[in-house]
Amino acid sequence: MAIDYDGGLTCALSVRSLDASIPWYRDVLGFELLYRRDDIAWCEFGTGVARVNVGLSEVEQPGGPGGATLTFGVSDIEAAKAELDRHGVRQDGGVQEVPDMVRLLTFYDPDGNALMFYQDLQQGS
Repeated sequence: MAIDYDGGLTCALSVRSLDASIPWYRDVLGFELLYRRDDIAWCEFGTGVARVNVGLSEVEQPGGPGGATLTFGVSDIEAAKAELDRHGVRQDGGVQEVPDMVRLLTFYDPDGNALMFYQDLQQGS
């Protein structure tokens, strides 16, 4: 029997403080806070990607080895980088390019969670 997925995806990240992280995800990335549940130390954002949400879980020690890197497609990676620069967001070098394929930019939230933007260079080909 195959798994019957409903088309939704929630990506969970660990953070030290919801109070500090909510404004960062809202103001820097432009995500929309959908709800916050202090009783379970959790909040969830709409990302602008249909049925893809980011959830934040408040823990004492976020991070650790391994983990996934959430990678969001953007139409103009230089404009996205300029917005990160405007907010003083730490980045892992500059924009990297795989010729004729993709441009990539790795950056970090205040708790050190790695995130990425990608710009597809093959769109429309």
